[in-house]
Amino acid sequence: MKKTLTPILIFLLVLTYGCVNDSKEDDIANRMDWWREARFGMFIHWGLYAIPAGEWEGTTNHAEWIRTTAQIPLETYDELLDQFNPVEFNADQWVKMAKDAGMKYIVITSKHHDGFCLFDSEYTDFDVMSTPFKRDILKELSDACAGQDIVMCWYHSIMDWHHPDYLPRRNWETDRPTEGADMDRYIEEYLKNQLAELTGNYGKIGVLWFDGEWEETWTHERGVDLYNYVRELQEDIIINNRVDKGRQGMQGMTKEGEFKGDFGTPEQEIPDTGLPGIDWETCMTMNNHWGYNKYDDNWKSSEDLIQKLVDIASKGGNFLLNVGPKADGTFPEESIERLKAIGDWMAIYGESIYGTSASPFSSLEWGRCTKKQEGKNTRLYLHVFDWPGDNNITLPAFDNKIIDAFIMDGMIKTGVERKDGQIIINLPAEAPDEYSSVIILDVKGSL
Repeated sequence: MKKTLTPILIFLLVLTYGCVNDSKEDDIANRMDWWREARFGMFIHWGLYAIPAGEWEGTTNHAEWIRTTAQIPLETYDELLDQFNPVEFNADQWVKMAKDAGMKYIVITSKHHDGFCLFDSEYTDFDVMSTPFKRDILKELSDACAGQDIVMCWYHSIMDWHHPDYLPRRNWETDRPTEGADMDRYIEEYLKNQLAELTGNYGKIGVLWFDGEWEETWTHERGVDLYNYVRELQEDIIINNRVDKGRQGMQGMTKEGEFKGDFGTPEQEIPDTGLPGIDWETCMTMNNHWGYNKYDDNWKSSEDLIQKLVDIASKGGNFLLNVGPKADGTFPEESIERLKAIGDWMAIYGESIYGTSASPFSSLEWGRCTKKQEGKNTRLYLHVFDWPGDNNITLPAFDNKIIDAFIMDGMIKTGVERKDGQIIINLPAEAPDEYSSVIILDVKGSL
């Protein structure tokens, strides 16, 4: 007898499998939820390049690109394998510093452009298991992240200056022939196999953060194929736009077209205005280099970094702040100091960053604003960088009824009035915080 579906069964199937009309946007939103809530993560650039610490044959301006900026022959660079022994590395300590700073995820270089792998890969001997250290750094970090509720993510370079099949060679590598090199073989038998290891051996991974896509050998078609391949390995993984060819330079945003990538990647800069409906993440160094350079003393101040975090959140973005560990496995002291200062601020004001969306105001002369929906109402977080001499800050007028206003540190009530087309908020004489004080303004409805 022919069976028919009852209305109840149809209803259950819809609940289980979802509507056939579910949009691509809904799929992306579900995968991006934790990332949008997080707003703040740690970038880590670490590898063999930490050993020379920025110096090569009298020049001191190098870091993670040292193999090519100093034009080091492959066989010479390979000698660094025998020197990589970071005996002070402690995954739990690294993750704790990130967590204490208020960061929610860590992105580390599983492999940078030089081709050296920080993990145990069966597809190469150019990895951490061939060094005196002989410990899978990514395994230890992923275990530490799982234990401290931090999301583990990988940066993985498409470019590879070490693999014989990767093309093109560096223009100065005249002694490395290209005869027999096969880029398709590199992708299918090396790059993809390592990505299978990275998504199969370390539990659930939050983000695969690609880089090195700008060379002519990488194409849009290859980017689409790699994006789809990785999504098959872990369907909920987030993949940045550098998997494809659509990125517009250091601005990091994807140009119009059918390009793959779940978020844009501005590098060392913050967009001037918010980007409604677009996910993006500014990645930035604390000084001038991504990898460790012992000569680089141009450190951004804690105040600057906290205000950059606020600025980025006020425009609807995430902040991925870099640390370049030393060859012994420790963070530079200057990085530790800044992480602590940020963490002290986030311990009080983290609510004004996590899960917030972009400011409804185009500009505010005294600071920035983030916002959050609280049921049917809106909570505005007013970040005051420059404490006013007259103890007042002003906002452009809006029609929503004001429910209440507080100094966030201590939740102390403060006065609010409407006057001359502006909203005026009364402040105490002293700023509660030296970097960014926060005033909470609750208003009726959406804003």
